[in-house]
Amino acid sequence: MRRVCAVTQDDPLAAPLLAELAVEYSSRYGGSADEVRRDLITYPAAEFASPDGALLVVVENEEPVAGGAFRRYDETTAELKRIWTAREHRRRGLGRFVLAQLEAEIARRGYRRVYLTTGPRQPEAVALYNAAGYTALARDIELGIGRLHPFEKYLVPSAPADAGEPGTYAGHPG
Repeated sequence: MRRVCAVTQDDPLAAPLLAELAVEYSSRYGGSADEVRRDLITYPAAEFASPDGALLVVVENEEPVAGGAFRRYDETTAELKRIWTAREHRRRGLGRFVLAQLEAEIARRGYRRVYLTTGPRQPEAVALYNAAGYTALARDIELGIGRLHPFEKYLVPSAPADAGEPGTYAGHPG
């Protein structure tokens, strides 16, 4: 059974997300996995908490398999961060599922636009955002790792999902 849990940055369900992201980012951009993980957890946790943000983890058979977060970018825009699928669960549509869950929650919070950036060495992420209807923006953001890929998407307001339906946002039981 698949469920989506809203968690905090220090929740045990988020630990695999942050650990694997750290390994992934360090292998693509340099630095040690420990350094990258420290960088990931130094974001103020409040940025990914209600009412302005969220950190969602997809759990299957009690195992975290994918996740992502958003935070307030401006009054009408949420910024996606930390989109992740566990290596052994890739190519199953979980990235698209995570995006759909995040977009639904973002819309429920009243945001009308989603913004994100992804690194220059993440072609899978670029393909995911293109396939999910995101619009590529000018690549004018330069970091030490190269030019980032910024994207945006305008959301269409929709009715909240049925929280009891399998695979929909269900919250974290504790």
